[in-house]
Amino acid sequence: MSSADVAVEVFRKLGTDDLRILHIIEAAMGKRAFVPKEQIAKYAKLPMDRVVFTLDRLNKLGLVYSMHGAYVGYTLNYAGYDCLSINAFVKAGLIDAFGQILGVGKEADVYDALTPMGTRIAVKFHRLGRISFRQTRRKRGYAAERASWLFQSRLAAEKEFHAMKLVYAHCVAVPEPLSQNRHAIAMGMIEGAELARWRELPDPAKVLREILGNVKRAYVEARVVHADLSEYNVILNQDMHVLIIDWPQYVVADHPNAQELLRRDVENLLSFFGRRYGLKVNSDEVHAYVAGKCVALAF
Repeated sequence: MSSADVAVEVFRKLGTDDLRILHIIEAAMGKRAFVPKEQIAKYAKLPMDRVVFTLDRLNKLGLVYSMHGAYVGYTLNYAGYDCLSINAFVKAGLIDAFGQILGVGKEADVYDALTPMGTRIAVKFHRLGRISFRQTRRKRGYAAERASWLFQSRLAAEKEFHAMKLVYAHCVAVPEPLSQNRHAIAMGMIEGAELARWRELPDPAKVLREILGNVKRAYVEARVVHADLSEYNVILNQDMHVLIIDWPQYVVADHPNAQELLRRDVENLLSFFGRRYGLKVNSDEVHAYVAGKCVALAF
């Protein structure tokens, strides 16, 4: 069971004390990894026995980790952090219920959810792993050297949500960005499957043209480069239309490496379409198109 599975299952069981204690631990984690129970009781303004009971309950529910050493301390895990994000979305009137999981990746879990009006949306929980943080710090500008694993995930969500708002405003095919809280993003529904999962397409060239048109619109109009584009973050639905997802690594068009990253995005796509569908396209001509240097594609 993933952290998000735990959070979705136990959230409805949480009471006022539970959420209050989770908030206090979150706030205090900015100064220390494990928050002493005495400090938690002080800020909660609750009797110690009540605090201990709540902490034991949260621990059994799988929302916190405990440490017993020189002192007894507690820290949030991803499930606890998920619950705080879910609570914020519920209080904002955005989410009423969760459905099935839509996807599990190395750095995110995505769930189907319902709004109070019955509209289906998707909720993405960023969860950067501790093991991958060394690579994260080398590769990504949003990860501060000493940032905690939860904070890094929050920064990833903030950056992705900002990118989605930028490109969505220019009609780039992305899920509608609805809200962001901590490490979670609420967005329009994601329907379809990763392009990598489609073994056959009736018209591969048409699909590629639609993807490249969106890449061009993002760069020329929104001044944004995805910077991690591949067949794994293009969603294709049954109507053969696309959504481009996973934007936390985006760069702006005047970034020193923007052209290099734009070209890499293009070459990733062309390589995939060449391998899978035998589509041979001149990468220089496509790069010129997405960069706005020519008005039409030659294929």
